[in-house]
Amino acid sequence: MKNRNNKNKVNKCDNLPFYLPNSWDCLEAKGPGPFVTKAILRNSDGEIIYWDSRHNRKHNIKLDIDIGSTWWAPKSIGWWIGVLFSIGAICFALGAVPGYLKLVGNTYDALTYFIGSIFFTSAAFLQYIEEINSSNTLSKKKLKFKIFVFMPRRLSWWSVFIQLLGTLFFNLTTFAAIFTNLSVNQLINLVWVPDMYGSICFLIASFLAWIEISNGIFSWNPNSFSWNVSGFNVLGSIFFAISAIGAIIIPSPGLYLSAFLVNIGTFLGALCFLFAAILLLPERIYEKINNN
Repeated sequence: MKNRNNKNKVNKCDNLPFYLPNSWDCLEAKGPGPFVTKAILRNSDGEIIYWDSRHNRKHNIKLDIDIGSTWWAPKSIGWWIGVLFSIGAICFALGAVPGYLKLVGNTYDALTYFIGSIFFTSAAFLQYIEEINSSNTLSKKKLKFKIFVFMPRRLSWWSVFIQLLGTLFFNLTTFAAIFTNLSVNQLINLVWVPDMYGSICFLIASFLAWIEISNGIFSWNPNSFSWNVSGFNVLGSIFFAISAIGAIIIPSPGLYLSAFLVNIGTFLGALCFLFAAILLLPERIYEKINNN
């Protein structure tokens, strides 16, 4: 696993987030900070192998059985992730439409958000399962199925784990919002605080996923499904954060700072998450490793 080009590449190759067979060599490894998200390897036959962390996760031969179908693949975990995120995003977008609130009332509008948050959490949990069961070795030995694993050397693990935490905060805030008889202090502590925490988690998670794709802060690759998925998720997280800011409770008279920001931020954020979720479906079929 040595590279004679420069010291930086040696350090990166020594920090690979997977086990390299003894007969293989690491020619180059790169990624943001201490993390490795891309690597160029040489196997025992002298062939050059390109490794990409997101591609490794999204093309999981153990969990993606129906890899040949884009829009209908119920035996694939990647398909379910896209579908569940899509349903959750639709629920959040619907709940933010003022006409829907007038039609169904506060309780059912809040219930719509809560149902959407359950779909978000279900998708985020499957995404977490997808990550921790992605291959941590290049050998062909059979891997055991895992449910909870700590993988601090993987940038992608931090991203999916933090996003899962964010969805749990959204579960709390949307469930509490169903009750219409809450005091101002309860609104702040049970509704706004977890909403803000969830928005912060989404911002961090989407940013980590973005730099995993970009190998830095900025990149431009609009022809890539993965790049577009990450970009839409970043935009969605920003809009959700704007919504959370607008949802700050003014103690007297106990109203939102800006109902407009709450609705527009939630609606636009949900649309961005919906676009990202839909793009997850072709990503698992057509996305190829970017060798750059």
